[in-house]
Amino acid sequence: MNAQEIIRSIEQEQMKADLPVIHVGDTVRVGVNIQEGGKTRTQPFEGTVIAKRHGGLNETITVRRVFQGIGVERVFLLHSPRIKDIKIIRRGKVRRAKLYYLRDRVGKATRVKQRFDR
Repeated sequence: MNAQEIIRSIEQEQMKADLPVIHVGDTVRVGVNIQEGGKTRTQPFEGTVIAKRHGGLNETITVRRVFQGIGVERVFLLHSPRIKDIKIIRRGKVRRAKLYYLRDRVGKATRVKQRFDR
């Protein structure tokens, strides 16, 4: 086995198999394991997926939500052990790969149409 095959086999062991198919524009709820002192708890982060990057083990999504009038974006590594679960709340109908234009929008202008065919 050469080096690339070894790396690929190690990555296969680390990848999660139970992830849903996520598209840009979807509204998702990501359960993140938070460690406080000696305890761990799951904190949900719900928002719109505005970007997807990379692939395989390094796949990330950027999730945006508006909290108390301030836009908050978090980048999640999908195969990270800190991500407990990802639930898709609604599917979004968008025509581009990155929704960075939502950063400039306020209020109802940030809405994404719902998609029913997926």
